[in-house]
Amino acid sequence: MTNKKLFTLSLLLGLFSFLSFSGYAQGPSDFKKNTITGKVIDDELNVPLEYATISVQNVEDPSDLTGGITDAKGQFSVEVKNGTYNIIIEFISYETKEFKNRKVTNDLNLGTIKLGLGSENLDEVVVRAETTQVDIRLDKKIYNIGKDLTTAGGTVSDALNNVPSISVDIEGGISLRGNDNVRILINGKPSAMAGFGNTDVLSQLPAEAIERVEVITSPSARYDAEGTAGIINIILRKKETLGFNGSVNLNAGIPENASISTNLNYRTDKFNLFTTTGYRYSESPGYAYFDTRYFEPREDVFLGNLEYDRNIEDRDYDRINRGFNTNVGMEYYISDLSSITGSIFYRVGDDRDVTLNKNDYILNGENLLGTNRMEVENEEDESIQFSLNYIKKFDEEGHELTADFQFENDSETQDAFINEPVLYNNTDIDAIRVPSESTITLEDQKEYLLQADYVRPIGEDSQFEAGYRGNIENEVTDYELYQEDADGNFILNENQTNVFDYTENVQALYSQYGTKLGDFSFLLGLRLENTNLKGKIDSELTEEELQEEFSFDIDTDFDNNYLGLFPTVNIIYELGEQENITLGYNRRINRPRGWYINPFPSRSSRNNIFQGNPNLNPAFSNAFDLGYLKRWEKFTLTSSVYYQRETDAFQRVQEEVFITGPNGEDIEVIRSIPFNLATNDRMGGEVGFLYNPADWLRLNGSANLFRFKLDGEFNGVDYSQDNFSWFGRFSSKVSLPWKIDWQTNLFYRGPSDEIQGTQEGILNIDLAFSKEILNDNATLSLNIRDIFNGRKRASYTTTEFFEQDSEFQWRQGQSVNIAFIYRFNQKKQRQERRGGDEDYDEGEF
Repeated sequence: MTNKKLFTLSLLLGLFSFLSFSGYAQGPSDFKKNTITGKVIDDELNVPLEYATISVQNVEDPSDLTGGITDAKGQFSVEVKNGTYNIIIEFISYETKEFKNRKVTNDLNLGTIKLGLGSENLDEVVVRAETTQVDIRLDKKIYNIGKDLTTAGGTVSDALNNVPSISVDIEGGISLRGNDNVRILINGKPSAMAGFGNTDVLSQLPAEAIERVEVITSPSARYDAEGTAGIINIILRKKETLGFNGSVNLNAGIPENASISTNLNYRTDKFNLFTTTGYRYSESPGYAYFDTRYFEPREDVFLGNLEYDRNIEDRDYDRINRGFNTNVGMEYYISDLSSITGSIFYRVGDDRDVTLNKNDYILNGENLLGTNRMEVENEEDESIQFSLNYIKKFDEEGHELTADFQFENDSETQDAFINEPVLYNNTDIDAIRVPSESTITLEDQKEYLLQADYVRPIGEDSQFEAGYRGNIENEVTDYELYQEDADGNFILNENQTNVFDYTENVQALYSQYGTKLGDFSFLLGLRLENTNLKGKIDSELTEEELQEEFSFDIDTDFDNNYLGLFPTVNIIYELGEQENITLGYNRRINRPRGWYINPFPSRSSRNNIFQGNPNLNPAFSNAFDLGYLKRWEKFTLTSSVYYQRETDAFQRVQEEVFITGPNGEDIEVIRSIPFNLATNDRMGGEVGFLYNPADWLRLNGSANLFRFKLDGEFNGVDYSQDNFSWFGRFSSKVSLPWKIDWQTNLFYRGPSDEIQGTQEGILNIDLAFSKEILNDNATLSLNIRDIFNGRKRASYTTTEFFEQDSEFQWRQGQSVNIAFIYRFNQKKQRQERRGGDEDYDEGEF
């Protein structure tokens, strides 16, 4: 079976065919099988036409009908027995080409077949995906986002929350199969668009910028080994239609938000200019509630040594986010087989958060004192990224070399002022006055990426790949804490003020080999990575004083190296053209990020802090994944079971500690700190379906059930835990008369046990409507998110010192959004060159 056949079958496993065939005709074992091959391209652009349909009918026996569709390179391969056939090549909106009465007694190569637009379609060719569809590859699932109405006017984070296996929590944190240690890539590479290791930027980029999302739960050796849960690779749209075209998106909604973005493209035969530019303003009111009950009364030095055994915090958040971002680039076609692409991504943000935190201090059920802590935080950030990509194709069969260089710089300035006036005082303590605080945080982060990948087909059925990636990231955090003394003067707290300089240097080499043996396809890889983690703490305190302050040993100038081998194995077994089984194994690493290592505490309140741990070591995992896919004419089923064992897993624990105040006094706080706490065994299963029972109705849904078992202890406390949870989603889309679409999305995350408590379930339901207007050049959408106001997190925490009930909602109440999208010059649109596939696809195997 040819290499072209391998690629075609791989794509068939993940795509709905335009036609359904009866299967290859079976004959006696001595019947000779012949292979009809060829390549289908656009006659004007000379680019491959993916998903073109090939019908092969026996002239002497019309019931003997078979065929296939083209792969991403426009290639097809169909097996037939000896005979005379009519061969028909079709592609939607293109002219049909026929080869009649072709006698086939040996392999037949039809060569390159050029199709032109059908004359009746020259003014009306607009192809847009209507639903999310799934394509299965050896090492990933590819979800084409489609026309998702509930994310119209939304962000990339909103779109990700509708992708199976992925969930986005109420604070914007992204997890894969319930595991938040996931690596986010943009177009196959780390990017400033993904926020330099956090996901804040994804809540600012428009959802319309996404072409597809690759969910990589069993990454091949080509990918960075970071992320024990796997990788989410976001492929952005890149139009390559001839001439000038694009779209304009306008959005507005309640709570107050508004945005405008444009996607523009201009292409000639020699170059392609593209840009995505937008501005976004949003207000996000939220709230939180904490009821903490201490098993032993405690005292607060800032409250006149007030003794209390219960503290109730009722917080209201008022956030204003303003952001501008643009991505400008050009691809220059050096020849038909090589091109160079350069782009610049720039983002600037100006945010302001006001938090009101009403505190009640209670002893034996009696309210003693009330305060209202107000924190005003301003944040300005700027990101810029330069990218350069070179592709050299040695032929049209997949033999190619790609090289990438990328530089990113991110700077952020935060200043916060905290004031806590007394609301009432039912004690005999006079003149209680809570001192104010002021913090200034400066962050500067730089990242360099150099990558090269070489792919070489071997014979008809195999492929070899090798490459290098070097990634250097440096982050400098300058933190200052000023606290008010008894005379009203702001004094620098030298015990908490510091500069933390952290560098992560990862150098990697990899190779992998893919082949097909009968119905089996294999992709075997090995990646060698060296991780160098360096950190330097600049503080007024000595190393001994730091150890005393933070209650554990600290190396103020550390330099750690980790060399590791990361094997990967991915297998597909084809039970039939529409049915397969996949098996994957990979070893992964979880490197601690800078904020997890910085030992100087950040303050969410005067009584609660988060503190990093510079002694954290990377965690390693071994993961197995077994999947099954089956397609029927209108129904597609995907399923998998998985198991992962992670050693030295990070876990955050809460404990009571004392930190030093501005005048040297001891202040008792609740500290949350990560440790290499446990072995974490994760196991689970997921199932998903896509069902189109009628032209006017499209349904899809998925469910993920997982269990994790922790085994570990810290400071004599056993944190072992056996937890089960699940999440599921369902979506329906109904096409109504007058070109109106109606979509409903439902998401539910089940309750779960945490290492120090429990968390309740979360329900979220969204509704959306859209109508095509202006001769189908524009779309008007209305969506209502969280219609039952269920997107909130309620949890219970217990330790040896206290117990706590809490509730948190990042965005309070329902939101309503109206979106208007206008598309211009997008008629006469040919099959796109599929720059995402050619530039960012990680191999056909």
